[in-house]
Amino acid sequence: MRADMFDPACPSRLSPVRIGDKWGGMIILCLEGGPRRFSELRVPLRRVTAKVLTESLRALERDGLITRTAYDENPPRVEYALTPLGRTMLEPIAWCREWARDHLPQVVAAREAYEVTP
Repeated sequence: MRADMFDPACPSRLSPVRIGDKWGGMIILCLEGGPRRFSELRVPLRRVTAKVLTESLRALERDGLITRTAYDENPPRVEYALTPLGRTMLEPIAWCREWARDHLPQVVAAREAYEVTP
């Protein structure tokens, strides 16, 4: 373990990797095929509330992983798209999905064993 990772100045504290949060990775995957409107993201992400989706989109935008483009139309239209930096997250997400597919039964079994341990 590196001792400097606990230093307040360590860049790891600023990590923009949001694929571990509940919605970040899913949003990135939803934008893989191109720009989408907020309402279009709500379809595959139907379990996320509008508030949480908005917060997640803002966090991804703040970190430079997505862009938000507002069009001056009536009614207003806003689209979200992956940036080139955001596209670099697709490969690690694919790796995590593959790992989960291969190891999820072991994780579930470990959790179940932990819950019954006195």
